[in-house]
Formats: sequence, structure tokens, C-alpha cells
Amino acid sequence: MSSFRIFDVAGSGMNAQNLRLNLVASNISNASSVSSSIDQVYKSRQPVFAAELKNAMDKNSTSSGVNVLGVVENQAPPVMEYAPNHPLADATGYIYKSNVNTVEEMANMMSASRSYENNVEVLNTAKNLILQTLKMGQ
Repeated sequence: MSSFRIFDVAGSGMNAQNLRLNLVASNISNASSVSSSIDQVYKSRQPVFAAELKNAMDKNSTSSGVNVLGVVENQAPPVMEYAPNHPLADATGYIYKSNVNTVEEMANMMSASRSYENNVEVLNTAKNLILQTLKMGQ
């Protein structure tokens, strides 16, 4: 493995965590959204990463970056609330709230933030190791 491959691995990890943080921000900002239809209500979105699958399938690979396969919506049902006086209430008097759990999203945000910081630390350590190696030749 090339010494510079570590930058690709850490960079892909940073990109993946950046996407995760953006999805957490989107989920939190839409947590209190309300709709008159069960189909139009905002649903929590989560990224799907593939590093483990790639490692398991390719045994010759000593390292791999993080692949973002896509974004999936949480299939948990939205919260129904009886509010016949709400302007968005349907014909039966119900409104539909997002299925975002803000406590889970905050924990997800802390995890993603720390993962991002760890990848930055890997980059800085690899950079310092390369600089120290170059200084040995002087």
C-alpha cells in the first residue's frame, strides 16, 4: 500500500461523515414539520456506507475507503395527532408529524462529528510522519 493511500481513505471517511452531518441537520430542521397527508410528511433520512462490505468481498485489499451507497428514508410510521382545528388537518381531523427522533439525531450528530475529527487526526498524523521522514534525508 502506498503511503499516500491513507489520505484517500481518510478523505473518503471525511466525505461520508460530512454527508451524515448534513442529513442530521436536515432531519433536525424538519423534526417538527406537519403534513395533512401520510405520504407527504417528512421522513428521517440516513446514509448507507459500504466499507465493511467491500472489505469482506475483496480479501486482497489491505484498506479501503468509505463508499456512500445512498440515502434511505426511515420506514417508521409518522406520528398521527388528532387536531381538527389545525389548518393542515385532513378530513378525519388528523395531522401527521415527522418520524424524526431528535434525541437519536443528536447522538448521531455527536458520533459523526467525532468520526470526522478522527479522520482529520489521521490526516494530520500521516502528514507529520511524511514530513519527519523527509527531514531524515536532509
